[in-house]
Amino acid sequence: MNKIKLAIISFAALVGVVAMVPAYDVSADAKGQIQGGVTDVGGKEGGNATPLADRIKVVVNMLLFAIGAAAVIMIIIGGIRYVTSNGESSGISGAKNTILYAVVGLIVAILAYAIVNFVIDQF
Repeated sequence: MNKIKLAIISFAALVGVVAMVPAYDVSADAKGQIQGGVTDVGGKEGGNATPLADRIKVVVNMLLFAIGAAAVIMIIIGGIRYVTSNGESSGISGAKNTILYAVVGLIVAILAYAIVNFVIDQF
């Protein structure tokens, strides 16, 4: 009895899955679809395609935001370490290095942003 129930449930599940799978047109021009997809990804005008330069700018802006947030957090951590060092020279130098490296990282990120935008605008 359990095997019959299992077979009926399995058949119903198979029919349900097959009914939900979209039917693909096998006679469609595959080469045209591939070229259309490559064109869309490459940033050429076509449909609602976003140019590749705009996509790169969005990614760079998101990375700059993440790097900026990390740099601010590291500057805060360096400040806390500086305040809580109790005058120990090793603690003070470690805190100063943390702040210095965070600021240098932030400057490098801003310069990278400027370089990427300059290069993208040239193309």
